[in-house]
Amino acid sequence: MKWTRSSKSYRVSLTALCILAVWLMTACGSKDYKPQAINEETDRCVICNMAIKDDVFATQIITTDGQSLKFDDIGCMNEWITQNGTDTVGATFVRDYNSSQWLKYEKAYYVYDASIKTPMAYGLVSFEQKTEAEAFMKEQGAGKLMTAEQLEDHSWEVNRDMMDMGSHDHSHTEETADAEETHKEEEHHGK
Repeated sequence: MKWTRSSKSYRVSLTALCILAVWLMTACGSKDYKPQAINEETDRCVICNMAIKDDVFATQIITTDGQSLKFDDIGCMNEWITQNGTDTVGATFVRDYNSSQWLKYEKAYYVYDASIKTPMAYGLVSFEQKTEAEAFMKEQGAGKLMTAEQLEDHSWEVNRDMMDMGSHDHSHTEETADAEETHKEEEHHGK
């Protein structure tokens, strides 16, 4: 069989090759964004410029060009998105409150209550599993379960009373350390 431009086999092969090329370009073009490790010595929150602890409150955005933007509180990450939009956002990550593992923002479950101590007093913590979020609310006797979609309508208010309690001047204070210590004690006691 002779391959010529007019032969049916040539046209079918060329079509299949074009489809394969388009598929490969599409597959290779999709990026798998990964969160970067927190370096407590050098990393600063993009919004409040405070040092970032490598803890359950740290969040980050990976931009479409691969840059990592790190935040000390999910509220700071929301503020950045509000100011800058999502056109350059490749992925957003939060931490699981129980394991500190990175989670995709849109797949996590959230518990909000103004009394929850977080670095910038936004009162919001994230969980990988809905059941873990519900258990946290039951243990605390407070909280509202939310998804990433529901956070779009969240008020994102800072608990000013909590900030004032610790002379909070946009830095990590004793109240954050207390919240972390309470969390560690709960883990130790199997709660």
